[in-house]
Amino acid sequence: MTKLTEGNAILLLCGTILTLDHDNTIIENGAVAVVDDTIAEIGPEERLREKYPGAERLTAEKGLVMPGLINVHTHAAMSCLRGIADDLPLMTWLQEYIFPVETSLTGEIVYQATRLSALEMIRSGTTTFCDMYLFAKDVARATAESGMRAWLGEGMFDFPSPNYGRPDAGIVYVDELFELYRDHSLINITTDPHSTYTCSPELLEQIKKQAERNQALFVIHLSETADEVENIRKQYGNSPVNHLESLGLLDSQVVAAHCVVLTEKEINLLARRNVKVAHCPESNMKLASGVAPIPALLAAGITVGLGTDGCASNNDVDMFGEMDTAAKLQKVHLLDPTVMNAAQTLDLATMGGARLLGADKIIGSLEPGKKADMIVLEFNQPHLTPLYNIPSHLVYGARGADVVHSVINGRIVMRNRDIVTLDEEAIMSGMNRIAGGIRRRNVV
Repeated sequence: MTKLTEGNAILLLCGTILTLDHDNTIIENGAVAVVDDTIAEIGPEERLREKYPGAERLTAEKGLVMPGLINVHTHAAMSCLRGIADDLPLMTWLQEYIFPVETSLTGEIVYQATRLSALEMIRSGTTTFCDMYLFAKDVARATAESGMRAWLGEGMFDFPSPNYGRPDAGIVYVDELFELYRDHSLINITTDPHSTYTCSPELLEQIKKQAERNQALFVIHLSETADEVENIRKQYGNSPVNHLESLGLLDSQVVAAHCVVLTEKEINLLARRNVKVAHCPESNMKLASGVAPIPALLAAGITVGLGTDGCASNNDVDMFGEMDTAAKLQKVHLLDPTVMNAAQTLDLATMGGARLLGADKIIGSLEPGKKADMIVLEFNQPHLTPLYNIPSHLVYGARGADVVHSVINGRIVMRNRDIVTLDEEAIMSGMNRIAGGIRRRNVV
């Protein structure tokens, strides 16, 4: 047998391999070989040990190797606003607290807060996220330093932004983002109109043209609350979904976050237009927005991914907790314990997220030729013993704190819970100083 030692090789020797490939292959006593940024082989541990003798090794006593989790809707830098305005309805929370506080944000604050959120995401098993926020160049800078994979863009509004000012300047700013990151291996730029209630029809159309020019995702908050739907209906004579349809904007580029308040006709329309939906159950619960009809969306053939939303409305970015909530919320809402089973929920956080981002050919499962984005959980723990069903354990029993290693694009970003790409102590200390300034400038 030929022994391979060339290239940047990593060998994960952690017990069980959960591939989440088309056949849901599980390999006991297996190993994953990574060369450069790609999964080279998955197979029996003994054979791959011999074939890759010079590879750097990651081990776990009773580990599970699986694809990294994909968080399809975040506002990462809102970690700096965690807990500022809890227990409020969406519009009160947004218009009376969040928007006013955000006027005092700077690129440096957003940069530091994004690094804080990256720490939390890496520690809890997320390897990819899709982000909408202000000062997106600083979000991208922090993300690149963290080693995470991301789709991200600048939130756009009709009113002046604390970052770019007027909306026309925002279009220029996003064009610059596309140029800066067009060939980046980990960062993809999106277009991000905040919502139908903060963007005029003209601005929505302008942003959609920008998305088309750049073959980029068009990410928007949509039909999050009954009040939003009613207000848009009064303003434009249509629901938010039908308003976008009337403008000719609904298509496969659209990633619609939330989609809580939908009619059956709207669900069928979203399916026909191949719109993707980012589901954020914990944020919807906390803001009392309602329960998104996820089983109906999936039954209609709509691609759904799972997201946490921002730390100001969740208040964390732990996707293991989000999976648990996503499954149980639908069961209690529909009074049916069979809906949103563990395997289906796990798919939302892995391959579902990859499909939503148009990246299912490169991430979302562990297969030779795909990018090496994976995490390792340590299962030798009381709350994960005994083990009968892996998806059940991951959705209902596992926690973000069970993740011990993380590899993104073939690079070890966390080893034995130690994040090697970021200075955790310095980031947390710096954020506490920033929080003091936010507190002094705002009534919180």
